[in-house]
Amino acid sequence: MTGGRRPVSIESDAGRRTKIFDSVGSSPLEDWLEPGTIPGCGTYFCLGCGVQLSLRETDELPDCPACGGTRFRRDSMFKSRQDHGLSTAELPLPGERAVPDWLPQARQSLSQPGDHLAMKEDGGSISTFRVERGWTRIGRSERANLRLDDPTVSRRHAMIVADPRKPLRVLDDRSLNGVFVNGASVEWALLRDGDELGVGRYLLYALRCEAPGSGHPRP
Repeated sequence: MTGGRRPVSIESDAGRRTKIFDSVGSSPLEDWLEPGTIPGCGTYFCLGCGVQLSLRETDELPDCPACGGTRFRRDSMFKSRQDHGLSTAELPLPGERAVPDWLPQARQSLSQPGDHLAMKEDGGSISTFRVERGWTRIGRSERANLRLDDPTVSRRHAMIVADPRKPLRVLDDRSLNGVFVNGASVEWALLRDGDELGVGRYLLYALRCEAPGSGHPRP
């Protein structure tokens, strides 16, 4: 996830699968889709908790990342994220937020001063992304500056605004599953050094560094 203005990609296993399944159009209300099928491009919601997944043409439906559910239905373009008649569950985030033990290592690895985002990938490696001045777009789109390729992430999920000597600001860019700062759902919020940013199933951490390898944030 290292990089500057050029798009940076994090891909999920689902993006690499090639199994083909007949596309599903509108279906009777008693029908549902199960994990392992590839229903085609569109948005699907879990019948258990309401969490939504955004799939491309060849993406495979996973188990629900929020409740582990195995029944999905294609979403309607006329329904909002909270309008499925379900007790919508958010994607799992820690009840009590603890600073991850790998964060000091991420800070020490920074090669440039300024604002960064850090995350630990599934394989255990630590990735960092430098947030440059202006707008940084986070999402699943290939045009995103920071691309997180996973069904829980919307094509346009969040935007970060960076101004010199000011805290970062993060805005929800009309995402399906919301944006979280330190576990709280937000439309927009300040993002200070050490804050946790939840985007889909990913947790990213804001780091503001004064000097490369110093291990200390800028005031």
